[in-house]
Amino acid sequence: MQRDKFFREIENVRHPNETLVKTHCSYCGMQCGMNLRVDTSTNKIIGVEPRYDWPVTVGKMCPKGVTAYQQTNHDDRILKPLIRDDASLKGTQEGFREASWEEAYDLIAEKFGELQSNYGKDSLSVFSGVSMTNEKCYLTGKFARVGLGTRYIDYNGRFCMSSAAGGFLRSFGVDRGSTLPWTDVHETDCLFIAGSNTAECHPTSMFRVWAVQERGGYLIVADPRETPVARRADVHLDLRPGTDLALANGILHLLIKNGYADEEFVNKHTNGFEETKELVKDFTPETTSMITGVAVEKIERAAEIYGKAPNAIVMFARGIEQQHKGVDNVSGYTNMALVTGKIGRPKAGVATFTGQGNGQGGREHGQKSDLLPGYRKITNPEHVKAVSKVWGIDPEEMPKPGVSAYEMFELMNEKTIRGLYLLCSNPAVSAPNLNVVRKGLKSLDFMVCSDFFLSESAEYADVILPSVTWSEDEGTVTNLEGRIIKINKAQEPIGESKPDWQIQVELAERLGRGKYFSHLKTAKDVAEEFRLASKGGYADYYGATWDKIDKQDGVFWPCKDEDDKGTPHMFLDKKFYHPDGKAKICALPYRPPAEEPDEKYPLRLTTGRVVYHYLSGNQTRRIKFLKDMCPDPYVEVHPVTAAKYGIQHDENIRLFTRRGKAYYKVKITEAIREDTVFVPYHFGHDESINLLTIAALDPISKMPEFKACAAEIEKLDSGKVL
Repeated sequence: MQRDKFFREIENVRHPNETLVKTHCSYCGMQCGMNLRVDTSTNKIIGVEPRYDWPVTVGKMCPKGVTAYQQTNHDDRILKPLIRDDASLKGTQEGFREASWEEAYDLIAEKFGELQSNYGKDSLSVFSGVSMTNEKCYLTGKFARVGLGTRYIDYNGRFCMSSAAGGFLRSFGVDRGSTLPWTDVHETDCLFIAGSNTAECHPTSMFRVWAVQERGGYLIVADPRETPVARRADVHLDLRPGTDLALANGILHLLIKNGYADEEFVNKHTNGFEETKELVKDFTPETTSMITGVAVEKIERAAEIYGKAPNAIVMFARGIEQQHKGVDNVSGYTNMALVTGKIGRPKAGVATFTGQGNGQGGREHGQKSDLLPGYRKITNPEHVKAVSKVWGIDPEEMPKPGVSAYEMFELMNEKTIRGLYLLCSNPAVSAPNLNVVRKGLKSLDFMVCSDFFLSESAEYADVILPSVTWSEDEGTVTNLEGRIIKINKAQEPIGESKPDWQIQVELAERLGRGKYFSHLKTAKDVAEEFRLASKGGYADYYGATWDKIDKQDGVFWPCKDEDDKGTPHMFLDKKFYHPDGKAKICALPYRPPAEEPDEKYPLRLTTGRVVYHYLSGNQTRRIKFLKDMCPDPYVEVHPVTAAKYGIQHDENIRLFTRRGKAYYKVKITEAIREDTVFVPYHFGHDESINLLTIAALDPISKMPEFKACAAEIEKLDSGKVL
């Protein structure tokens, strides 16, 4: 009642020309519901309200979401195309001049044409992101393969969600980030959260997490740091970075040994149990404790709680995924649900906390190096034939698979790739081993960047194209549940900025490929083609029309036709997506991190997010409130470790690994292990922690090992200049 009264009072003091536009946040996979307040007399967004009718977050918003609208009319917006006129200044914000769209397009067409004429179609590449709508992600894949004809396309989800995708595909035969809707989370009996700083990275989930405990349920958290959610856990499994698979195998060993396996479910609906059972026999609590550093009694208690719970959900995020065995980690934790039969029913299953706003949809529809729309494989002739028919090309014209994100930068250094079209991503901050990545960007013969801010990556470009923010266009995204939702346009584009889908249509015309794109006049035109291209694929969106999405407040895929209401719960019929209909319980030998501590580098470095920033920080570091709350990076050090090195709180130190060095202010905290240091990764240039991280890649997902490498810290001499 008080809330209703409050909003009635707000309505009485609205701007006379104000209207509300129903939409969703631009940031993480929660996609919190919001109404953007728009002054129609000035075509400007003037504020934001939470949406209490949105079932996932029910009026909850985080600091980033509350301030997201401030990016749209920010003074730093790029409003006209920019062309570099001083090549010696590549890698800096200097050396650009304003240009017309015609001049920019002409230059791009000329340079791209020259490169492909001299070095072949595959001399060009596309690197994109998943903070775009499904329609833009879809068209980016089509533009690379049909507009440019190149095999080299990949995306920043390779640094975010690719291990979850690989693990789900191996275990279930399909990759949907959550097997159940988020509205089930607070009704379960046990949450087992691994590698997720949920309270900071997905804070609008926390009311459901706390509700589990308030109902008498249990919370188990596996994390090297005592994060806010770990602090409230019934069991905090404080493992060494990079040892998750040993922990998952150790928990599974106890679940089987102590009689918590659901033999009927295992026998009817899975393969691989006997082999896995034999492998995990070696992961006794004592052995698991020795590898992970977690106390035996904690391991035993966690297995008992999960095993006894009538319903339980295993949830995880980048902590377990951003490792060179990230896919094994995902399948390892998924094994817990499969062995106990806690999947394929309400209130039980497996879910991943999606980092980017469209991390789910963005990986399903053609931005990955080996995938086509609908999660079809580019190596499958029937899949190629189906998509080629929609695109109007001969299947023989479809380029072969390319390589993963980091491998593309290696090919730039080798001059195999000579041109790049970059959009919606900032790899000069977010990629690992940045000295190699930045060298690759600088070595390009020609680079185009589409962005609305001049990012650290855009500084390497020859042409910058001004794109729009999320609130200046419309389309769909797929949230962390697998629910397809609608983003609505709140404001007309400012300056000369354009949506990325329109830029690609116009570029295709200049490149002589207009006949494949010129029919796409609106975002909805792209949506209709995209639905058709996904039809019949594993990720089938054909039935998810914009009208149905509005009517239902989202549609869960798969949604195969207009009468299909979607699929909130996966596997209710206990049929998985492998050819035999069974899930796979995976026997997974433990592998240590690619780089273990030694005498020279005795510490473990891990990285992650803070509540006030998003990804590379290109957006959030420009918002005054968010910048004020977290202006600079820092390194977390345990008091015992700090005393050993003789360093004080707020003192500047040098942190170094085998890749490089950086300088950070020390934050002394007991919330981290003595053998581990932590640095947030949202900062650019010389402050970027990814100058130090290792590019060891998972053999399946090609995910780099952001979460574990060997490091050392050095106390600086008094008065030393940083």
